[in-house]
Amino acid sequence: MGNRGMEDLIPLVNRLQDAFSSIGQSCNLDLPQIAVVGGQSAGKSSVLENFVGKDFLPRGSGIVTRRPLVLQLITANTEWAEFLHCKGKKFTDFDEVRQEIEAETDRVTGANKGISPIPINLRVYSPHVLNLTLIDLPGITKVPVGDQPVDIEQQIRDMIMQFISRESCLILAVTPANTDLANSDALKLAKDVDPQGLRTIGVITKLDLMDEGTDARDVLENKLLPLRRGYIGVVNRSQKDIEGRKDIKAALAAERKFFLSHPSYRHLADSMGTPHLQKALNQQLTNHIRDTLPAFRSKLQSQLLALDKEAEEYRHFRPDDPSRKTKALLQMVQQFSVDFEKRIEGSGDQVDTVELSGGAKINRIFHERFPFELVKMECDDKEMRREISYAIKNIHGIRTGLFTPDMAFEAIVKKQVVKLKEPCIKCIDLVIQELINTVQQCANKLATFPMLREETERIVTTHIRERESRAKDQILLLIDIQLAYINTNHEDFIGLRLGWLTINNISIMKGGAKEYWFVLTAESLSWFKDDEEKEKKYMLPLDNLKVRDVEKSFMSSKHMFAIFNTEQRNVFKDNRFLELACNTQEEVDSWRASLLRAGVYPEKSSNFSMDPQLERKVETIRNLVDSYMAIVSKCIRDLMPKTIMHLMINNVKEFINAELLAQLYSAGDQNALMDESQEQVQRRDEVLRTHHSLKEALAIIGDISTTTVSTPLPPPVDSSWLQAGPGGSRSLSGRGKG
Repeated sequence: MGNRGMEDLIPLVNRLQDAFSSIGQSCNLDLPQIAVVGGQSAGKSSVLENFVGKDFLPRGSGIVTRRPLVLQLITANTEWAEFLHCKGKKFTDFDEVRQEIEAETDRVTGANKGISPIPINLRVYSPHVLNLTLIDLPGITKVPVGDQPVDIEQQIRDMIMQFISRESCLILAVTPANTDLANSDALKLAKDVDPQGLRTIGVITKLDLMDEGTDARDVLENKLLPLRRGYIGVVNRSQKDIEGRKDIKAALAAERKFFLSHPSYRHLADSMGTPHLQKALNQQLTNHIRDTLPAFRSKLQSQLLALDKEAEEYRHFRPDDPSRKTKALLQMVQQFSVDFEKRIEGSGDQVDTVELSGGAKINRIFHERFPFELVKMECDDKEMRREISYAIKNIHGIRTGLFTPDMAFEAIVKKQVVKLKEPCIKCIDLVIQELINTVQQCANKLATFPMLREETERIVTTHIRERESRAKDQILLLIDIQLAYINTNHEDFIGLRLGWLTINNISIMKGGAKEYWFVLTAESLSWFKDDEEKEKKYMLPLDNLKVRDVEKSFMSSKHMFAIFNTEQRNVFKDNRFLELACNTQEEVDSWRASLLRAGVYPEKSSNFSMDPQLERKVETIRNLVDSYMAIVSKCIRDLMPKTIMHLMINNVKEFINAELLAQLYSAGDQNALMDESQEQVQRRDEVLRTHHSLKEALAIIGDISTTTVSTPLPPPVDSSWLQAGPGGSRSLSGRGKG
């Protein structure tokens, strides 16, 4: 294995990986990629092989690398290789790896020098490598040969740029010593993507093939054509060496001997050669690892801080201490009580932002869902009229009645009141469900003690169920009370309409227009001397009456309407019409609306049926039922929440506060009640283990910080000599090694 420097880094990275895996996290170091760029036969592949310490890349003259090779090095216990295009097949013979690269290249590009941007992905697993990605790229060429397209130079350039333009890519710009460095295409490409020279290292190959009497000393000393990170010279094996099976270890010894014995390079020997190139790259990797350490340290410290308090509690924890169990029981029950209260009464620190719950949901049941259920129970208009019609006829029996029977009204009202039972019971069921959900949510905090949680839920739910029957009995009692007495004297009932009206058409002989106190009921319109209702002047039955408009007299400021009999009879004494006057048009409209509800229609209404008398009775009762049911519904809507709050919600809160603890004590063995869950035991062990591992990981990071050194970036140099643009490379004769 030739890469000594990389082997020094492996234990460092392994320690970091171990520190993170001990706390169940991955250490994403994201080490940079290393791309090898250069002209054809510049020796790129040889430089790359030295990283792996194995011969496995195709060789020859001209363009040998015709597809990008993405080489992933992965730390493993044994040494083997695997291709992405034939996954699952392990290569342990690296000669076979070379043959597979050649075959896979030809498969896509053909055998006649064609190129393709589709990369070959090769993974090499070894105990002697770091998790790194190396990229071998096709050599830059100017003149197409074989099946190569005319724009071969541009295609290869685009292919190289795709890899080296990434910020995380280190660029090895490989240039043979026997070419014109000022026109190096590799350096020009690197300059395009890395103008500051922060991630470019110049690599000079073929120093052993320079003409007699010439050397690259000024270049290697970074004097002649300077780069910010300078140049490193290497001497690769010749084709003859490779064919003669000269291994990499022997080649490195020969390279070292070359630099020590060459008069121009002897003084540079320690900063030249493949081992120094690897050392320079490994220092870059060390810098990268050190750059990531502050973020890792910060992340671990915040995790450690978050666990400090819990770990301190657990460190002195004695699971079987009876005083601890008693204290925990008291705290848990108190917490449960507080949580239940907050969820019902509302609180800023227990806010569910996903859905309504607890008190908010119960409020919605009271004021939205319950009224909606009441409306659903209402009879539709047509069905109601039909029922009233049958009720009237059935109450009359064989006789024909002349009055609107109270019995029909009561029968229909009672039927409607009974229908209220179902939505009331449903409302209680919905509240019960939400109370039980609230108990379960509050009990989630008791999960540390499964028996306590189970018993708490059982005791409180049982109490809720007991209160349920009490609340339902009370609500049904409220409905039975409504059924017991139909109060038609209720102030909101439309059966009663009272107010002052002026009778306009009384003759002057009899005193002229005069104001009386009028009372409208379902059966009649009566008027009295005054609002004490002691002296009744007249009572007019409503059968066969209608209302018509009367034009306002210019002599009077009053607004008028008239009542008349549809069968041409006198309405009042010898008057065919009863003209009534009010002070405002609003009063006229209000009285007309009341008369309409009592079944006295406007003159032009075509609302006649086969039996107008029955129709008026039906209409009258329907309006009376609507009015009375509005009173009952309003009463029930008001009393339902009050009853449920008193008999259930407040009672359950009081029970949890005052009775729950006593019932838990009497339920059985307190020790068993306060036994921890297996999950809690595991959680405690996990916290202590993680806390310890975090401390260890931080110690390792501290250790790495003190045992490694960051190499500062060299100062900028004047690289204006390197201008991107056309320019041929002056090549001397030499054997291709790339």
